[in-house]
Amino acid sequence: MRIIKDTQIDFMSQSRFAAFISGALILAGIISLGINKGPNLSIDFKGGSMVAVNYTEPVDINEVRSALSNVSIDGQNFDFSQVEIKHFGDESNVAVRLPTLEDEPEQFLQKFVSNMKNIFPALIPENENDFILSIEKVGPKIGAELSGKAVMAILSALALILVYISIRFEFKYAVGAIVALTHDVVVTLGIFSILGYEVSLAVIAAFLTIVGYSLNDTIVIFDRIRENVKSLKGVTMPQVVNQSINESLSRTIVTSLTTFFVVFILYLYGGEVIHHFAFAMIIGVLVGTYSSVFVASPIVVSMASES
Repeated sequence: MRIIKDTQIDFMSQSRFAAFISGALILAGIISLGINKGPNLSIDFKGGSMVAVNYTEPVDINEVRSALSNVSIDGQNFDFSQVEIKHFGDESNVAVRLPTLEDEPEQFLQKFVSNMKNIFPALIPENENDFILSIEKVGPKIGAELSGKAVMAILSALALILVYISIRFEFKYAVGAIVALTHDVVVTLGIFSILGYEVSLAVIAAFLTIVGYSLNDTIVIFDRIRENVKSLKGVTMPQVVNQSINESLSRTIVTSLTTFFVVFILYLYGGEVIHHFAFAMIIGVLVGTYSSVFVASPIVVSMASES
């Protein structure tokens, strides 16, 4: 079933405007990454500890921050007022991200949790086991290793895609696809930086999923372009690309909307744990659909004109 039939949209005439939009998004992301000194990496990559606790009623983050400005553990005083403290799920749950300490006291996290209990002693659940939602700890060495593997995973995926599309299509199609996929990841990473969202292992998984999803859209359009190049004689490359995109437009929109609705529901009701994953997927679906039309295709037209 085709929802949109017989469209005659001149997509290639809008390629300059699209290039301006993409450039503005990428530039904004790069500026944000520069100001923030890189992406906001989670403890998966930076190392440290994450403690999430549950109070029986909503609590004020500022009160928690004030109480953590002077924490005494085994005779040592710590100021944790500047660490990341946020609500986790709802306002009765609090998550605190702690840096790696050089001279960490024994059973530090358990004693830190005891200090969290003392902040609001009247709001502790009757079953104290319900107070601790989660405790995560990652060493700095493991974090650095995971960072390297995450970067290698994305670069390896792009390299293999370059080889695959060069074999299945032509090199100019491979260049268009790689630029579009890189565009999608950079734009998504930039939006995460602007919003101050954490980049965790789950978000890296979302980036790789975005690469695969965007590539699927791009290959459908490229396949139609290749068929039309053979069947349409005496037609310019921009006209061939426009017709190819129009012919596959209904399929692209239906697929994108279906995926978007799923990840949007996941974003709304999936819980705090996969919140950032779902958000990355939402951005990826939108940007990936856009880049298949306005990034990958214009590059193919440009390289075909040069040859």
